[in-house]
Order: sequence, then C-alpha cells, then structure tokens
Amino acid sequence: MANRRPDARAILLERIRTSPPKFVHLVGVPYAVEIERVTDPLKLDHVWITLEVPPFGRLRVVVNTLSRINRDAHLDGDVRLGIVRSTYAEKPAPGLEECPGFDYATVEAAEQVTYTRLERDALAELLLAKAKVAIRAEVWGELYGRDHIGLHQIHCRRASAAVPVTVRNRDGALKLFYAEEQAAELLLFKFSGQA
Repeated sequence: MANRRPDARAILLERIRTSPPKFVHLVGVPYAVEIERVTDPLKLDHVWITLEVPPFGRLRVVVNTLSRINRDAHLDGDVRLGIVRSTYAEKPAPGLEECPGFDYATVEAAEQVTYTRLERDALAELLLAKAKVAIRAEVWGELYGRDHIGLHQIHCRRASAAVPVTVRNRDGALKLFYAEEQAAELLLFKFSGQA
C-alpha cells in the first residue's frame, strides 16, 4: 500500500480545532462572492467571499456589513469603510500563514484614511461589486473551522460603542487586486465608537 500524502486541508482543520484562534494573513484567488444565507433576516450581517488557496482549497472570508452587537444594544449598527488605493507590480502569491498582527493605526499613520458610514445593504452591494471583479484578495483575520474553513473578524478590533474591550494588533482587513490599471484597494472596516 502506497503512503498517502497528508491532506493539507484536513491538517489545517485539525490545527484550528485543537489550538487557540490564530491570526493569519491569507492570499487567494476569488472564486465566489455572495450575501450570507440566513433564514432570519435579523441575522443577516455578512458577505461571504470564497477564495481558492492552494493547497487548502476553498476558504471563506466573512466580512461584516453590520454590527449586530451595536444594533441589538440600540446603537448605530452601520459599518464605516475606509479605502486606501494603490497600484501593484505583481499580484501576491496565494498562501496562508500565521501573522504577528495587523493594526489600523499603522496604516492610518502612513495614509490619510477617510471612513464613510454605510448601511448594511449599501455595503453588501459595494463588496459584491468589488469582489466580483477582483483577481486576487489579501486578507488579515482570525482563522476558524466549522462545516467550512474561513477567516472572520475582518474589521477593527478596538473598543466600540457596545464592546468595551480592545484586542490589540489583530485588526482584520481585506485588500482586493484588480486587472484594470493594476489597481488595488485596502478596505478597512470600523464599527460605531471605534476611533
């Protein structure tokens, strides 16, 4: 009987299930983008971006379009979006690695970032449109495993209006790369009350 190579996806899922949440940096090729499927409209608060990430297969990036915690506390549930535009010489290679951290303060110190408040449906439509034309996606976030493997916490982790705790150096972000003019956009997401 020939030796079988260990399945990278199965090994990753086992690591997720047996260790504390890992903060990771992921680069993948966009495969699909959709608004999450829910039966209760009050739970609708994400866009799912599925990326091909060899050798792990398809991984789901979960991006908030609403803060349910803020909304349920009768506060502003809308998300504020900041976009940092740039160009690239080469697309980053697909892959997944643990990351020492990502902090919006570092980006904001180097770039002038203006945040625009968007209600849930407007942000979802914007993310759908952008992800559909992207040829590569780079993501910082927390790895999780359920019936699928994915990244979540793709937003600022500073204390917000309804969450008094700051999680340092674990801000999540999404960077999309486009074929046209080799343009790229780093998308930064903040909730109400986050400085």
